[in-house]
Amino acid sequence: IPFLHFFDGFRTSHEINTIAMIGDDDLLAMYSQEKIDEHRNRALSPNHPVIRGTAQNPDVFFQSREACNLYYEACPGIVEEEMERFAELTGRKYGLVDYAGHPEAERVIVIMGSGAETATTVVEELAASGEKVGVINLRLYRPFPIDHFNKALPESVRQVAVLDRTKEPGALGEPLYLDVVSAFAELANDGRRSPENSPFVSGGRFGLSSKEFTPAMVNGIFEELKSSKKKQHFTVGIVDDVTHLSIDYDEDFTVVIPGSESAVIFGLGSDGTVGANKNSIKIIGDRTVLQSQAYFEYDSKKSGAVTISHLRFAPDKIRAPYKVAHADFVGCHLFGLLEQYDVVARAKCGATLLINSPYDPQSVWEKLPRDIQEGILAKGLKVYTIDAQNIATAAGLGKRINTIMQVCFFELTNFMDTNVAIEAIKEAVEKSYGKRGPEIVRRNNQAIDAALAKLHRIALPTEATSTKHRWSGFPKEAPEFLHRVTAAIVAGEGDRLPVSAFPVDGTFPVGSSRWEKRNLAAEIPVWDTQVCI
Repeated sequence: IPFLHFFDGFRTSHEINTIAMIGDDDLLAMYSQEKIDEHRNRALSPNHPVIRGTAQNPDVFFQSREACNLYYEACPGIVEEEMERFAELTGRKYGLVDYAGHPEAERVIVIMGSGAETATTVVEELAASGEKVGVINLRLYRPFPIDHFNKALPESVRQVAVLDRTKEPGALGEPLYLDVVSAFAELANDGRRSPENSPFVSGGRFGLSSKEFTPAMVNGIFEELKSSKKKQHFTVGIVDDVTHLSIDYDEDFTVVIPGSESAVIFGLGSDGTVGANKNSIKIIGDRTVLQSQAYFEYDSKKSGAVTISHLRFAPDKIRAPYKVAHADFVGCHLFGLLEQYDVVARAKCGATLLINSPYDPQSVWEKLPRDIQEGILAKGLKVYTIDAQNIATAAGLGKRINTIMQVCFFELTNFMDTNVAIEAIKEAVEKSYGKRGPEIVRRNNQAIDAALAKLHRIALPTEATSTKHRWSGFPKEAPEFLHRVTAAIVAGEGDRLPVSAFPVDGTFPVGSSRWEKRNLAAEIPVWDTQVCI
């Protein structure tokens, strides 16, 4: 079975995007019913028992294992033919290996999966300004399509960075890197590519466990390829202060999506925030000309833990499989999160901030932590507040504030007329909760109708006045690990922790030339305490 790597599972499966569906007739045209029937007839069944998978001894196993070679050799051609059929039926053309960028590129990234989309957007921007860069998007991985790879890669390339979203401890490199190095060696050996044109190939790791892969990181990789002291192996997106494999990059570099607007909304798992944002995305996608995208960031605890929704809207296709860093709208659906997270760090200058607060509009400002106040004033944010919990309780919805906050979202953004949006929200309520009875629908509609009257803009002073501060860490007597690692994770800053924060065996490597170690097993207590923030 060929390994067709079209996307990274978690990043893609948790994203909502505007798509054009492929018709059933087009899909059925790709399949032979006769072949489907043959496949089904091969299924194990007690009605026609067969023996499969019996043991083979050393005298014949090797031969039978090699017998499959012809199938793997034929595989790339067959997959390519089917991709061409698909293109004829749908107009969507995909290759086993696709290249984008400058026709005479000297620096090229080789990558698979959703990261290729990010790399492509950066390459298009850099190439448009004259940078000789490119990206190879590999869609068929095993068997490796060496001829297609060679054809797609410009002869002018001098430096190649191969990116793997995995780690193979102890190996000379990760799987894709090793295949690309082998491909260049074979191409040179049989004369398909001159040895003089064999580029420098480095291997990089990125995005493990769905860690962000941003345009800034892609640009950093191209800058690394220009360096006179290029790393043979590197990581990007982390700070490796132990083996010093990480590369630096300009975090402010970004690719502007023309005409786009974005939102970041903080909530709690099971409070309805994610569900409401999914509905908002669908409403805007269905009822306006805008393309829409949503990605939802979950804590592993799920229910009751923090969720961050990343929403984008644009007139054209959105090619941005990464989180929103600077949003036009920021929503905070639980006031307590302002005391834990730097919520306003996600806002653009002049953006709108919506806070669900249990305090009256005149008291909200003084209840905010001082650093949040300073961020609001520095960025010139427009701040609105609503006591959504009070509205939900009065309507008999308990803690479900999602539809109330959804109404406020549409009122404070310009994606569509608020009245039209409210009708769409009510239709979604009927669809979602109608089976639970008309009373539940009535309660939600009551809360929706009451929302706008309780939405208030906060008049801001000229300077921060609060004496409160965001949570600053654990008590002094807490174990070192809590101060060194857990505190950053609790504050939502885990991405910035360096490698040295995570000793694998209670020891820390010190220095870069020698592995001098000191044992900290006695200093890192056993986790016998639960901490609740």
